[in-house]
Amino acid sequence: MNTYFITGISTEVGKTIASAIVTEALEADYWKPVQAGELDNCDTKKVKNLISNTKTKFHPNSYALKTPMSPHAAANIDGVKIELHKITPPKTTNNLVIEGAGGLLVPLNNTHTILNIIKPNYKVIVVSRHYLGSINHTLLTVNLLKEKGFNVSILFSGNAHKTTESIIKNMTQVPILGRIDEEPYFDKNVVKEYAETLKSKL
Repeated sequence: MNTYFITGISTEVGKTIASAIVTEALEADYWKPVQAGELDNCDTKKVKNLISNTKTKFHPNSYALKTPMSPHAAANIDGVKIELHKITPPKTTNNLVIEGAGGLLVPLNNTHTILNIIKPNYKVIVVSRHYLGSINHTLLTVNLLKEKGFNVSILFSGNAHKTTESIIKNMTQVPILGRIDEEPYFDKNVVKEYAETLKSKL
C-alpha cells in the first residue's frame, strides 16, 4: 500500500479537490494532519462529501486550529504548540492520502514546516494552478522535493495555460498526472469521473 501526500504551490490552488479525486480513485483513507480554520466545514468534511466509495476511512486531525492562518500562528492564538512527534500517520492497511496545509514551507512552529511531515517513502503530488508567479512557485516546490529524493508528480488545476505547463514539464522532468479543469461545481459525480481518469496514472 502507498501513501500519497498532496501539497500545493500556494494556498487555494485546489489541493482539497485533488485530494478528494485521488482518494476516490484509490478508495484510499484520507488524513489532514493540520487543519487551520473552518472547523465547521473543514477539509476532511469537504472530502467526505465528495467521496462515493464506502471503503475510505477519514482519520482525525492531529491539530485542529480555530484561526485560518499559517499553522504556527493559528496555534499561537489557540495557546498550543505544534509538536512534530504528535503528528503521527494513522495506522491503516489501505492506501492513504494525506493533505498538507498551504505549501511545503508553511511553518508549523519555529523550526519545522510542512516538508518535515513528509516521509521518504511518500509519493508527493504537487497541485499547480496558473497565476502570475506560478511557474516560479511550481519549480521551487518540485525542485526542493527532488533534491530531498521524493517521488514527485504534478497535477494541474484550473484553466489550461499551455506555455506555462510546457515550461514546467520541460524544466522539472517529472510525470504530469493530468488536469482538474475549472468546473462550474464539484460533486460526487464530477469527482468520480476525474477519479476514473486518474486511476491508471497513480
